[in-house]
Amino acid sequence: MSSPSIPLFGARRAAHELYRELKNAEAQRDRFAELGQKLVEEIKAVRVERDSFRQQLEQIGGLSAVELESHSQTLREQIDLQKRELSRLEAELKKARTNLVAVDDAILLEEVGIYHYRHRLSDVVAYEEALERLQDQIKAMNRKEGGAILAATNWTVNGSASEGKRMVRDFSKLMLRAFNSEADDIVHTLKPYKLSNALDRLKKIADSIEKLGATMSIRIAPLYYLVRVQELELTADYLQKEAEAKEEERLERERLKEERKVQQEIERERARLEKERQHHINALEALEAKGDEAGVARISEQLAEIEEEVRKVDFREANIRAGYVYVISNIGSFGEEMVKVGMTRRLQPMDRIKELSDASVPFNFDVHALFFSNDAVGIEAEMHSRLSDCRVNLVNLRREFFRTSPAKVKFLLSDLAGELLEFNEIPEALEYRQCLHGRA
Repeated sequence: MSSPSIPLFGARRAAHELYRELKNAEAQRDRFAELGQKLVEEIKAVRVERDSFRQQLEQIGGLSAVELESHSQTLREQIDLQKRELSRLEAELKKARTNLVAVDDAILLEEVGIYHYRHRLSDVVAYEEALERLQDQIKAMNRKEGGAILAATNWTVNGSASEGKRMVRDFSKLMLRAFNSEADDIVHTLKPYKLSNALDRLKKIADSIEKLGATMSIRIAPLYYLVRVQELELTADYLQKEAEAKEEERLERERLKEERKVQQEIERERARLEKERQHHINALEALEAKGDEAGVARISEQLAEIEEEVRKVDFREANIRAGYVYVISNIGSFGEEMVKVGMTRRLQPMDRIKELSDASVPFNFDVHALFFSNDAVGIEAEMHSRLSDCRVNLVNLRREFFRTSPAKVKFLLSDLAGELLEFNEIPEALEYRQCLHGRA
């Protein structure tokens, strides 16, 4: 299950639900462990009792031949019984240990937000089409003689087979309606990471229907039950795929928004430089007309610098891999062992970092490293690869947060950035430290 992946900020309700799920799984794991311990103790007790029987056999040498044979036969039967009981307990213990491992695996997967697709399809539309076909099958099975529910065929009322058939039919409709109502409610309230609980609930409902209808052999047809199980699995897959698609759309909007800001920044800078360039050209022409050689030399030098800046802006616009690599942290929000490694194509990279320090986090980000590279994209990708074991979000790789220390990041960056790198290991975290001082 799981978090759909759960976002870094917000979604408190989903986080609380997942927390309760994990607590339930942990409680189940503890019960399995307790059962395993009890089984081990029972096995030991059986073995002690078996050894006691063997000692009794050794002590009955004074009995008559007939008594000896009778007593021996009784003890052999008791030993065989104890052996079978021992085998049963060992099988239960093995099963309990297997379940314990499965529960532990489920807890670990849910903790990192990894969702396991039961029916992997290409996109949301494919899931919608599959669910539509399944709904048609559910409707068909609910029609008369559709096979959704099974019941006795030889029931009579006061000796009347027709009255008995009518009663069975009416009760079957009532039972099927109750099952469908509960199943529909499970579907409508389903969360992808709670699929396991939903399937358990559906099974309990089917079992309850069978118990209530036992007198008339009324029960949900196995095929129909499996169809409703598939409906739950497809619905969970659909909801997860839909959440992932929305997240991809959001990230794509963010990317396009960032690209527009970069382009607008480049256009503003180019317009500013062109204005300065034209101003210097006009000044140069005026100084040349006056014959001011010193002024001409000074303005020519300034004009060359402006034209160099124009070439840099043109290069930045043409080379989409060029930009600034940054390493930032926010100890007030995430603690000391958390950094973000990213890149921006902005001409003013601090503008991007300031945007990250918006109202969604209580404190501003601190900059550990910020440097320009013609291959900022490559450096960012290589750093993400080297820090993959420390990645916080294993599902959404665009969440560039890593649980590690700034010192380790500095070590990994040293051979990528070389002399360009100026690294501040200790964050300023001014507001956070002021808050700590105020609480002291």
